[in-house]
Amino acid sequence: MNTLALFGGTPALTQPLTPYRSTGKEEEEAVIRTMRSGTLSGFFGSWGEEFHGGPEVRAFEKAWAHRFTCKHAITVNSNTSGLIAAMGAIGTSPGDEIIVPPFSMSATVMAPLIYGGIPVFVDLEPETFCLDPDKVRAAITPKTRAILAVNMFGHPAALHELRSLADEKGIYLIEDAAQSPLAMENGRYAGTIGHIGIFSLNYHKHIHTGEGGVCCTNDDDLAKRLCAIRNHGENVVEPMGIRDITNMVGFNFRLTELQAAIGIEQLKKIDALVDAREAIAHRLSEATHNLPGLAPPVVRAGCRHVHYVWMARYNATQTGVPRKDVIAALNAEGVPAYEGYLEPLYMLPVFQRRHAIGRDGWPFTLSDRAYAPGLCPIAERLQHNEIIAFAVCSYQLNLSEQDSVIAGFEKVFTNLNALRNR
Repeated sequence: MNTLALFGGTPALTQPLTPYRSTGKEEEEAVIRTMRSGTLSGFFGSWGEEFHGGPEVRAFEKAWAHRFTCKHAITVNSNTSGLIAAMGAIGTSPGDEIIVPPFSMSATVMAPLIYGGIPVFVDLEPETFCLDPDKVRAAITPKTRAILAVNMFGHPAALHELRSLADEKGIYLIEDAAQSPLAMENGRYAGTIGHIGIFSLNYHKHIHTGEGGVCCTNDDDLAKRLCAIRNHGENVVEPMGIRDITNMVGFNFRLTELQAAIGIEQLKKIDALVDAREAIAHRLSEATHNLPGLAPPVVRAGCRHVHYVWMARYNATQTGVPRKDVIAALNAEGVPAYEGYLEPLYMLPVFQRRHAIGRDGWPFTLSDRAYAPGLCPIAERLQHNEIIAFAVCSYQLNLSEQDSVIAGFEKVFTNLNALRNR
């Protein structure tokens, strides 16, 4: 019974885990109601009442701002679009430097390039996987326009410290809050502490509309600029009273009425859905914290971690078993764990070749920034040697399934000798 499945034993999980699904009858009824209204998008690309979208979009934005206690919530069609809009709204210009982490979805570090911004990669705190504030301070130069912090895997970055630093230096703090709805630091929601915070409504997030995003800000001017960039802003600078027309070259980043109608219903469920993911992660952490060589996710004092991914650290030196062998054993037990996250983003060809937009490699022609391996040693160590992940975001685990996942971890980590001697 205790023989590892890798060596012919019975797996801890004999059935695939239940996929995550947050939508139901309420969303279906909202879609039907919206379809019957005949209005699938309420936006006009010219000035007027419809410039800000249809009734579902505006109702969703109002509800989001209320739930997250921020002054403005501006919907967009993706977190990626929101990041681009945020970079435009703060006036990012060719040659400006934007401090970014090496861990995130690639869109985080692509967004500055759209306006000619130069990503400057800064290493991580090894326990939270978020930007290290001390290293951020050391990286600020006269060219720095903003800090783009990611609340990685659902844990807030050191947001209050980074906001204080940004205010001190006269720059902006932008939060990529794609993975962190309802995460908190010192009583405030992640995504509302920076000058702009951008949430994702992509299909595997805590709540979703298929695709979509929301930008939060308490700054009236930034809110106006976000709305303009979202919806062909070049047409509306005069009636909107926008004097600084920097980056007022608009896009179509608009959310549809169907997506907003779904979002309204999803937002009603957000507490239960986030609580459920958090409970799964806490149970997994409690069950594994004494296993040899495995350190469950850390939650910094004063923070709420909403666990988009349960991200543990593994010490192969302590166990004498390579990480890849542990992952192979977990997978054989039916536990869909994996090693690493993503290669640090500066390893992407766009940075290694310093070639982004246009034939001549702009905007890297404006900077001598280099992106050699070793740039962020903590991120590289975590990726190549330490991270063991379980994607809580992908599954809707009942107690029996949770027990089986825990049993899989316990079985592998109490049979490390078998892996050493394989």
